[in-house]
Amino acid sequence: MKKLFMVLAFAGVSVASMAQNDVVNKYSVATNSFWSNWFIQVGANWNWFIGSQEHEQGIDNTDMFDGFPTAGERSHGGFSVAIGKWFTPGIGVRVKGMGLWGQAMYPDHYARTSQDKEHSHHYKFFSIDPAVMFNLSNMLCGYNPNRVWNFIPFAGADFTRNWSDNRSSIGVTAGLLNEFNITKKFAINLELGWKYNEADKDGIDDVARNPYKRGWKAHDMTLYAEVGITYNLGRASWDAVPDVDAIKAMYQAQIDALNSQLNDANAEIARLNNLIKNHKCPTNPGMKEFVNTPVSVFFNCNRTEIASQKDLVNVRALAKYAVDNKTGVLVTGYADSATGNAEHNQWLSEQRAETVAGELEDMGVSRSKIQTVGQGGVDTLSPIEFNRRATVQITE
Repeated sequence: MKKLFMVLAFAGVSVASMAQNDVVNKYSVATNSFWSNWFIQVGANWNWFIGSQEHEQGIDNTDMFDGFPTAGERSHGGFSVAIGKWFTPGIGVRVKGMGLWGQAMYPDHYARTSQDKEHSHHYKFFSIDPAVMFNLSNMLCGYNPNRVWNFIPFAGADFTRNWSDNRSSIGVTAGLLNEFNITKKFAINLELGWKYNEADKDGIDDVARNPYKRGWKAHDMTLYAEVGITYNLGRASWDAVPDVDAIKAMYQAQIDALNSQLNDANAEIARLNNLIKNHKCPTNPGMKEFVNTPVSVFFNCNRTEIASQKDLVNVRALAKYAVDNKTGVLVTGYADSATGNAEHNQWLSEQRAETVAGELEDMGVSRSKIQTVGQGGVDTLSPIEFNRRATVQITE
């Protein structure tokens, strides 16, 4: 057994140190949801059993390496099913069920039945093995979604039920899982494992007969080799961690662009304020100064009635100025170009101008002082409904 442990240890260290393929694209990942990265496995295995009763009993072929030529004396086939989940690309858990047949060696005085011949005892069993898995390929070389081979040691507990002999035992298990990805969903498994159980796993409680046995001599051990398939349930990949620095740089660039636009706008406002400050309007003796900014009166879609009487507040002030100073008034009607044809919009704009002209007359402005113009459908304001209006302004 010492030879076997040395070989397995050397193999594990050697394989773990080997470079993995496609590590150029490795990256850090973000944690997935609980329902992501689940998998199921099925496999067929061949197991070799060494019972506690074989130690110091003088049975031929008790050494595993010497016993390989006649491995049928202590070996049998079986199957397995498992379900598991990866919590990170490097750490996961798995619960594995294994069975079905076992075969143990024993000295003559350990014979159970007359059918136990040639120092061997056949039994049926099933075991449940919860284990923690470590994907060293991802842990040492970084996660890479295109990697073909993953090297995965595991270790955990073993709960075995021997229903042929009505015995149960507990123990530990460890091993190496090599996983070769075929597609994003399927992988081929090659697994080597070792189990270390209480002495009565095979139905022969050698410790009860020989209480002075201690340590590994008082336990049953199993080695197995397995070939199987892994199927990934749902999502099996991992997202890269967002590049926070790149995101900050992107938003900073947007902020800089907005600040530049704001500076340009402030410069334009300053220029216009300077023009207003230095502008000298011509004055007419006896005429009160009035800011000649058009006043808007708005209408609903395809209507010639004023939408809100509140719009006439400023029109009334402008009408009073026109009456007091005997000035003319220009009323310009508009329609939005998004609705109606050109001919209808022209009529609509003229009617809107006439509606406002009628209001000015009611406010005391002489009809001879009022000029109306229809501009038809336009698209000068946003949103488009703001173009449904008429404007009023003072003329000399």
